[in-house]
Amino acid sequence: MMRRKRTVLSAARGKIMQTAVIKRSIVLDGHKTSVSLENEFWNALREIAVRENTTLSTLVGKIDHDRNSCNLSSAIRVHVFSYFRARMGNQEPVQARLNPDGRAASRSEMAC
Repeated sequence: MMRRKRTVLSAARGKIMQTAVIKRSIVLDGHKTSVSLENEFWNALREIAVRENTTLSTLVGKIDHDRNSCNLSSAIRVHVFSYFRARMGNQEPVQARLNPDGRAASRSEMAC
């Protein structure tokens, strides 16, 4: 397991946070692969696995199978975010907040 600290500026609070990026090996379809994620995402992923009564390897395998073209670490982050976002009741697709030309809608446009 490799630990590397990454400095992240939290714009909302104006503070600098340190987060550990941890590299772990996972076996997917009989092949060993390594995944680098922040410790917070590893913790959230384990929590999802417990809630869904599955193993971490099975969950990551499902995420790997369902992903499009992004890398596995990114797909895991998106899955974790989407999982907890759905449980908070905010299930509006991101696409719904784009203007017809693909630009992000302003706050006033999003409120309509």
